[in-house]
Amino acid sequence: MSEPYDFSYLLENELPLPLPDARTVAKHIVFLLITLCTATIAGIVIPFGPGIPFPPADLPQWEDTAALIAWAPTLYSLFIVNVIYVLLTDVGLLVTGLKFSISLLFILTSHEMGHYIACRIYRVDCSLPYFIPTPPMIGPAGTFGAFIRIRSRMPTRRAIFDIGVAGPIAGFLALIPIAFTGVATMQTMPVGTSIPPDTLVFADPLLMKAIGLIFGKDMSLGVGNSFYFAAWMGMLVTALNLIPSGQLDGGHAIYAALGEKIHAWTGKIAFVAMAVISILGMLVYHSPSGFLIAILLGVMMRIPHPQPWDETPLDGKRKAVAIITLLIFILCFVPFPIKIT
Repeated sequence: MSEPYDFSYLLENELPLPLPDARTVAKHIVFLLITLCTATIAGIVIPFGPGIPFPPADLPQWEDTAALIAWAPTLYSLFIVNVIYVLLTDVGLLVTGLKFSISLLFILTSHEMGHYIACRIYRVDCSLPYFIPTPPMIGPAGTFGAFIRIRSRMPTRRAIFDIGVAGPIAGFLALIPIAFTGVATMQTMPVGTSIPPDTLVFADPLLMKAIGLIFGKDMSLGVGNSFYFAAWMGMLVTALNLIPSGQLDGGHAIYAALGEKIHAWTGKIAFVAMAVISILGMLVYHSPSGFLIAILLGVMMRIPHPQPWDETPLDGKRKAVAIITLLIFILCFVPFPIKIT
């Protein structure tokens, strides 16, 4: 005797999705505004801004390490208060910070709204984008990005794919004009200029190098500005999300296109590759940033991917879109994003 057919997906898919109420919208706007503030502060502080270095150059030398650790929170708080004062009294630096924060949040918002709109199309219940503010210099660029929380089961592999790739594609389209603006307005150092030791250097993705060729600029001699750094962060976020692991956007795409077993293997391969890259980055470029990505992939690898109601394979058009997303990943990914000379 065959098992009775489960009609719950059909019933669920016919129910209209409720719109978020005013209180929920207000909560998400508050997180967005806080993130705008923290990203604006990050936009005038080295390395993303031209203004204030941290720690301050006139920081006294502490012989007692324990005392330095004990005073660190106070020193950091005073530093942030000073940065806020500078923002409120120096219009030029305020504009610089806002160029960075608004550009970056435009990219992040476009990414998450790509997911959100795709969820609404498939009647998949999800939250509005949650923006994650972080203290400047502690979190990259004053934010750990944004995410949406999906509350209902995915109906089909097609829905998983469309929802997964909608974010990176939307974010990529949003960052292109910002990247062009950043490179077009970028100043360059004279040919033959040597970079001082212990300098933080941002590696340029292929897309940024291609834009540099269009404007006839040597990106290795470029001096980053607010638009450049916002686009650079957007490319980093896009590339990380497209890594084929776990419930990252790339993981969703691999699961939908190639199935559960291939998804599990690509997650393991991505973790091993990133672990090797992290070690090489530390040894060659003195940059520990890759270890954070490796840890993230290690966690993602252990989270099972939710199964949809319908496992029907993708059609040819979506497989073509999968190739486009792979191209986006190639254009945005750099194995060693940050180098220390």
